[in-house]
Amino acid sequence: MYNFEFEKPASIADAVAALAEEDAQALGGGQTLLPTMKQRLAMPSKLVSLAGIGEMQGVCREDDGSLAIGGATTHATVASEAAAHYPALAELASHIGDPAVRNRGTIGGSLANNDPAACYPAAVLGSGATVITNAREIAADDYFDGLFTTALEEGEIITGVRFPVPEAANYQKFVQPASRFALVGVFVAKYADGVRVAVTGASEEGVFRWSEAEQALGKEFRPDALTDLRINPANMMGDIHGTKEYRAHLVGVLTKRAVAAAAG
Repeated sequence: MYNFEFEKPASIADAVAALAEEDAQALGGGQTLLPTMKQRLAMPSKLVSLAGIGEMQGVCREDDGSLAIGGATTHATVASEAAAHYPALAELASHIGDPAVRNRGTIGGSLANNDPAACYPAAVLGSGATVITNAREIAADDYFDGLFTTALEEGEIITGVRFPVPEAANYQKFVQPASRFALVGVFVAKYADGVRVAVTGASEEGVFRWSEAEQALGKEFRPDALTDLRINPANMMGDIHGTKEYRAHLVGVLTKRAVAAAAG
C-alpha cells in the first residue's frame, strides 16, 4: 500500500466538501476499493470514509410502507434489521461474501461500484427501488448503466436506498465458490401492479430486467408460466466458470426457483 490522506467526516455535507478536493475518493466498507489500491489499479491521494456518518446508517420502515436503508449500512445490518420488513432482501444480504465482508461492506458501496456479479443491484432493480444521493433521487431503471458504471456523477455519494416492499419476493443465487459472487443471481418481486425480474452475474451489460418473464408472471405467478421462455445467450458472459449457454440456462432455472419460493 502507498501513502494517502484519510478523512472521516461526521456529516453528509462535510463528506461532499471533502470529496470536492482533487483526487479524493469515497470509502464505504473498502471491500473493493482497498484491494484495488493494493494492486495499484486505483491510486486516490485521499480517502473520505463514510463510515462515521450516522444519518447514512440504519434500516427503517417509512410511513408509506417502503423500507429506507442508509447508504453506509453494512450487509450484516441489512440482514438482521430488514428481516421483519423485507425478508427476501435480508436473506440476500445474509449470503453476500463471508462474515468479514458482511460486517464491513455497505449497500451504498456495492451499488456505487456496480460489480456485474454483485447481489444488491438485482435487489434494487428487481424491487424498483430508488437510489438517494446527496443531490437527487434516481429510479433503479435509470441508475445502472453497464459494467461498473452508474448514473452517479463526480463527487456524488449514495446516502440511502428506498425499497417498495412487495407482496412476495425471493432471490436465488448460484454461487461462484471462490469469490462468493453470483455466477447468476435472480431477484423476483411481485407487486400489485406487476412483477419485476432482475438478473445479475449473467450479462455482459451488467444487471438487467427479464421483461418476457415479467410479462408471463404478471399474468400467472407460478413457475409453469416460464416453461416456454428461453433467454438469448448471445449477450451472456462466458468464461472459465460457465459458458454463455450455461448462464442463460441458469437464468431460467433460478427464476423458476425464485417464483416457487416466493409463491410458496
